[in-house]
Amino acid sequence: MANPGSENNTFVTSAENSTAKIGVLIINLGTPDGTDYWSMRRYLKEFLSDPRVVETNRVLWWFILNGIILTTRPTRSGKAYASIWNRERDESPLRTITRSQSDLLGVSLAAKFPDIIVDWAMRYGTPSIAEKIEGLKSKGCDRILLFSLYPQYSAATIATANDKAFEALAKMRWQPAVRTAPSYEADPAYISALVQSMEHSIAELGWQPDVVVASFHGLPQSYVDKGDPYQRQCEVTVEHMREQLGWDEKRLRLTFQSRMGKEQWLLPYTDKTLESLAREGVKNIAVITPGFAADCIETLEEIAMEARDIFLENGGENFAAVPCLNDSVEGIGVLEAVVMRELQGWI
Repeated sequence: MANPGSENNTFVTSAENSTAKIGVLIINLGTPDGTDYWSMRRYLKEFLSDPRVVETNRVLWWFILNGIILTTRPTRSGKAYASIWNRERDESPLRTITRSQSDLLGVSLAAKFPDIIVDWAMRYGTPSIAEKIEGLKSKGCDRILLFSLYPQYSAATIATANDKAFEALAKMRWQPAVRTAPSYEADPAYISALVQSMEHSIAELGWQPDVVVASFHGLPQSYVDKGDPYQRQCEVTVEHMREQLGWDEKRLRLTFQSRMGKEQWLLPYTDKTLESLAREGVKNIAVITPGFAADCIETLEEIAMEARDIFLENGGENFAAVPCLNDSVEGIGVLEAVVMRELQGWI
């Protein structure tokens, strides 16, 4: 054993090790591998088996999930995914966009910091978080930033992604140092990008919306009652958007979509709001989805198709779904701003 006091004994920290890399792992919700019954079933089973997503009696939910939901919903969900599927790549748009976000963010960061490696993973489905953490570690990353792409925090989104990462770390003999990025619901770069994207999309319509609806993914009211900050963070995002736009609550409205089951979810509901506005005589509406970093089934099918039909069938005339920030220049700028903030002290 070397003498700790020896002049020849040199301790090299990871920061001084020229081979050490920093990993940035961006994480999105997930996607099925195909639109067929069994691909959908595997994806839905993993997603709906997560106790962070469905907080109920586990024994009772097992029977409901396996006896009812997984026998009927895969076919219905498969048809919805088929309507938006990226045929060229044979994958969902969420996978296509998230991969592109990772590639573009990696190029942008590497131009300034060559030792940063960016990769991407899905909480449900593939590529898995565990696989990508191992991959970054094998590439020499002794420090990894876990960046779940949800602007607003919920236990059902950011927390469960972090849980899965920590589960993978628990099995590793040699763990990298890890940081988790917080939500960014009021980040100036995020708010400005949302406003710019919305204004640009509206300018290309050829008509002006009477109302813009900011639709966020729903959450059971009971989750918020237990302390989940999601609802308030959604409100904060919209409040900052209104302030920057100079709009009031009637012109930019906050709603929640994607509810499931009979339990009350966060109000007001997007579909009911669009139906009500149309019946009240509102003819022109645009919907923006600030809670999604990339377009997916909830934005491309539920909003751009289902919500559109609801509005038009009840008397509306013009409907537009504003694209998510996706891999646009503004979108990548938001991701880079968050990453640079969270890597302070490492770079």
